[in-house]
Amino acid sequence: MTYDLITMGRIGVDLYPLQTGVPLPQVTSFGKFLGGSASNVAVAAARLGRRTAVITRTGDDPFGTYLHQALKDFGVDDRWVTPVPGLPTPVTFCEVFPPDDFPLYFYRRPKAPDLEIDAHELDLDAVRDTRVFWVTGTGLSEEPSRTATLAALAHRAKSGTTVFDLDWRPMFWTDPDAARPFYAEALRHTTVAVGNLDEVEVATGVREPHAAARALLDAGVELAVVKRGPKGVLAVNRDGESAEVPPLPVNVLNGLGAGDAFGGSLVHGLLAGWELEKTMRHANAAGAIVASRLECSSAMPTPDEIEAAVTAGAVR
Repeated sequence: MTYDLITMGRIGVDLYPLQTGVPLPQVTSFGKFLGGSASNVAVAAARLGRRTAVITRTGDDPFGTYLHQALKDFGVDDRWVTPVPGLPTPVTFCEVFPPDDFPLYFYRRPKAPDLEIDAHELDLDAVRDTRVFWVTGTGLSEEPSRTATLAALAHRAKSGTTVFDLDWRPMFWTDPDAARPFYAEALRHTTVAVGNLDEVEVATGVREPHAAARALLDAGVELAVVKRGPKGVLAVNRDGESAEVPPLPVNVLNGLGAGDAFGGSLVHGLLAGWELEKTMRHANAAGAIVASRLECSSAMPTPDEIEAAVTAGAVR
């Protein structure tokens, strides 16, 4: 079986407050959702009709059982989601202060199971054969996930489309200098790099968007995508084609899932062979739609919803 997309990386349970503008000590009720960037990207692409799977690990506990069921409900193949005895499934809390303040609190101790992905247990044939393979920077933060991620990238050897989501989370590293050598190694094996301004600076040492895009291309990728927040997105490919797309107007409720929705739509556009600007416009719209909703995974938009937002020029 050949997949449109296999992602590899983080999974967990998101517990989001059902009250906005309320700090955690005063929150009285939460909603439970599937979370983790790699898993959310697989969900987002599945919502757009793509055959997807995720490589990750959970605890051998009820939250792990919940995540398996959630993946299946979203149409994501969970065959490479395995339990790690003795480690709890991660839980992430957030606070929701629209429009731009969403503090995250990761509970991933003593160690997250998704960092226990082992290179010897990978289905490397599936990794090589999938049309798009997606890895994240968090997967490089600890062993054995680091070796597994780099081994999967090396085995794939840039066949098809290989995306590196820079996914910089400072709480998972000692400092940016510790991450850069591993980011550089991953970039050598990937065809697409995606990141916001903080993430591209960690990867390249450069923050200015156009310079950062050039640095990512120089590092070996064929397409650099720099997310600029309220200034939209910049995409530049090795052929010299570029697209600068402004953000869609939206009333933000929770911005935390927007990047994953962007990623799923980006994959969809690349698979469809769309021109660069169309791909970016649809990815921007997908992200904006999720930013207008409370949850992440279950908020991923359908093709019709994305098309409607692009046509309207705003999320309504």
